[in-house]
Amino acid sequence: MVEVDLGRRAYASEAWLEAYERLSAADRREALGAQDVGLLATSAYMIGRESEYLVLLERAYRAHLTAGERLEALRRAFWLGIGLAGRGDVGRAGGWLGRAQRLLEECGIDRVERGYLLLPVVFEQEASGDLEAAATTAAEAATIGREYGDADLFALAAHEQGHVLIRLGRGKDGLRLLDETMVAVTAGELSPIVSGIVYCGVILACRDASELRRAQEWTAALSDWCDRQPDLVAFTGRCLTHRAELLHLHGAWAPALEAARRAEERSGRAENPAAAGEACYRRGEIHRTLGQFRAAEAAYREASRNGREPQPGLALLRSAQGNVEAAAATIRRALAECSEPGRRAGLLPAFAEIALAVGDVAAARGASDELSALAQGHGDGALGASAAGVRGAVELTEGDAAGALVSLRRAAETWRTLEAPYEVARARELLGLACRTLDDEDTAALELDAARTTYARLGAVPDLARLDSLARGARRETHGLTTRELEVLRLVAAGQTNKAIAARLVVSERTVDRHVSNILAKLRVSSRAAATASAYEHGLL
Repeated sequence: MVEVDLGRRAYASEAWLEAYERLSAADRREALGAQDVGLLATSAYMIGRESEYLVLLERAYRAHLTAGERLEALRRAFWLGIGLAGRGDVGRAGGWLGRAQRLLEECGIDRVERGYLLLPVVFEQEASGDLEAAATTAAEAATIGREYGDADLFALAAHEQGHVLIRLGRGKDGLRLLDETMVAVTAGELSPIVSGIVYCGVILACRDASELRRAQEWTAALSDWCDRQPDLVAFTGRCLTHRAELLHLHGAWAPALEAARRAEERSGRAENPAAAGEACYRRGEIHRTLGQFRAAEAAYREASRNGREPQPGLALLRSAQGNVEAAAATIRRALAECSEPGRRAGLLPAFAEIALAVGDVAAARGASDELSALAQGHGDGALGASAAGVRGAVELTEGDAAGALVSLRRAAETWRTLEAPYEVARARELLGLACRTLDDEDTAALELDAARTTYARLGAVPDLARLDSLARGARRETHGLTTRELEVLRLVAAGQTNKAIAARLVVSERTVDRHVSNILAKLRVSSRAAATASAYEHGLL
């Protein structure tokens, strides 16, 4: 009995490894009772022994049933079904959930356990694509949890309802429910496994809603929760993956890569392939932005093996490798398969970028318009910044450089507020190109230099190479002439006088005089005729 008492105390203090070892030792001497087997099962789960957790749950179920404790047995059957479903063992999961339903009917339907058995229905409705029904069923389960004062049930149901509402495009209502559930989990009102489920579920939902500030806040809370439990293995893989994503966003790419690698290892120990797949995908994203394309491809493939579709990362990798047609086909297929607003918002920026790369400006414009519509009502968050950046890129390609400046300034400022240096640099690169189009070479140089400095600091090799290519192309193709100077040169070559050029361009004749002087100096010629000959010789016209 002494060992059992010590095991219970260790469990209460969240010393999971000690609880597992002491309760296991006590069990070897004399079989534990059903409640203590449940404690041992939870301890096994928390240290990453999920297979043993399921075996112990089944044992606890049978012990409760033998003792005539049918409601306790029902709960064990429910968690067995949920655990098996999470491992993809659909047949056995359905069998255990069926047992739980039968026990509920034997005990009387009007019990809090009815709310728990609504949760698998929610998951089935989500899987079939009936999100409205899933939201309604989750709301019913949450109401039962509230009525019976069952904090675990309410948190599980409400956070699932919030996530579904976000996927339906009703972000404000969804986020309100997520915030409410987080009050319970951070106050320590939930059981250990439910706490981890809700932490990870809420962070995932915040990501789907592009609510980076909330995701960052709850990831910090999850990290603190994990750190308070040194023996914890379960949920730490997810936690490290979320941490890797935020480190990547904030420009700490080496620590992000290390966190992603540790997340893979922890997820493997916890027998959680879904979490491992997410960690692999995150590692692929970091390798891709670093220009480590072979490592990125391997990571995306590993993510796919674990059931995580590697999009839009793999499509962007193909584009960066120069295979834009394959990239376009892949991202087009991924977007066509996706109907949920929140998930489409994650694909649309890549779709627009790749569409511009293949010259399909109309498709990019359509993606930009849809993304802008999805961003309405989200304030100045990541989704709004992403929409503004895509809109600016499309406007620039369409020839509306002035409009692009407005959109890109908004994107850069919002990303700066969110402390996302790489995204700021990408916006500033486009700002530089827009300024160059408008003949503001000084500002263009400042913006492009700022982007280059950030790319160099982060180690964004592909982006640095692109800027170098742009610089070489500009020097080779225009001999340093601005867009407006090229326009003046074409009119000079056509035989127009400075006065006629001024009238044509609606500028002063003095401005045209200055442009012509700059052209002669840059081409290193002394006359208009020589400038015309040089322009034809170098293909400037």
